[in-house]
Amino acid sequence: MRVSQTRTWSPPGPYDLHGSLSVLRRGPYDPTYRTEADTIWRATRTPFGPATLRLTPRARTVAATAWGPGADWALESLPALLGEEDDPAAFVPHHDVTREAHRRNPGLRLIRTGRVLESLIPSVLEQKFTAEEAYRAWRLLVRRFGERAPGPHPNLWVMPEPRGWLRVPSWEWHRAGVDQKRSSAILRAVQRASRMEEAAHMDLEAALHRLQLIPGIGPWTAAEVLQRSNGEPDAVTVGDLHLPRLVGHALTGRRDTDDARMLELLAPYEGQRHRASRLVLLGAPRMPRRMPRHPVGDIAAL
Repeated sequence: MRVSQTRTWSPPGPYDLHGSLSVLRRGPYDPTYRTEADTIWRATRTPFGPATLRLTPRARTVAATAWGPGADWALESLPALLGEEDDPAAFVPHHDVTREAHRRNPGLRLIRTGRVLESLIPSVLEQKFTAEEAYRAWRLLVRRFGERAPGPHPNLWVMPEPRGWLRVPSWEWHRAGVDQKRSSAILRAVQRASRMEEAAHMDLEAALHRLQLIPGIGPWTAAEVLQRSNGEPDAVTVGDLHLPRLVGHALTGRRDTDDARMLELLAPYEGQRHRASRLVLLGAPRMPRRMPRHPVGDIAAL
C-alpha cells in the first residue's frame, strides 16, 4: 500500500509554480519531472532515499503530496524548493527589458532544491551538447539505471544513487551518446558525492570553488548547478554559446557580445546577475538566427 503525506505552502505574494520550477525539467520527456494540467510531479533522491512530490497550485497555496522514504525530507524542504528563501524585491531593474520582464513575471522565484548531484549530472551531459542530445542521454540513463519513483505515477523515475552511476558500463555511456570526457567527470563527482552535496550549504564563492575541484566541471557547469541547488541569484552562467549574444542583443541591440562584455552589461545587477539574465531571456525580443544549428554529434564516428 502506498502511504502519502501532505503539506501546503502559502506564497508571500504572487507565485508562478510552473515558471519557477521549470528550470528543473530536462526536456519534454524528463523521466524525473512530469506535468499534467496544472500539476507538477517531481522525483528526487533525498538524503533519506527516493521521494515523489505532487505539486498543485490552489487559490492562495500550493498543495503538496509526497511518497517514499524521503517524503519527510521533501516536505520539510518544500518552502525552499518553491522559492520561499528567494527575495524578488531585492532586484532593481536598470534596463527597460528587465524592468518589463520583472513587472510581467511577479510570481517568478528562484528555487532551491538543496541537492547538488541531481543538477550536476544533467548539467555535465549538457556541456557542448545540443539540448536534444543531452535530454536523450539523461532520459536513457535514468530509465535504465535509476528506479521507479515511489507513489502512484506510472511513468516517473528517480535517478541512480551514486553507486548506481558507478556501475554504468562504458558501453552504456556510449549508447546514450555520452563521450568519455563527460562520463569521467560524472564518475569523479559521484565518487565524491558527499563533498559535492556539501556545496548546497555554502556561499556562492565557496560552492563554485568546491564544484570546480572536480576535473571536467568548469564555471558554466558550476553556475548551472548552483542556480538550482542553492537558488543563487548571482550565479551568472559564463561560457555559454548563446547567452552572451542574447544578453547583448537585448540590452544594447548588438549580437557580437562575448562573456567579458556580458559581465560588463550585467555589472549593475551585481548580486542579482543570474536573475537579471533570466529576466532577459523571458523579456527579450527574439534574436534573428544567422548561425546554423549545432550539429548533432555521433561519438561512434570519433
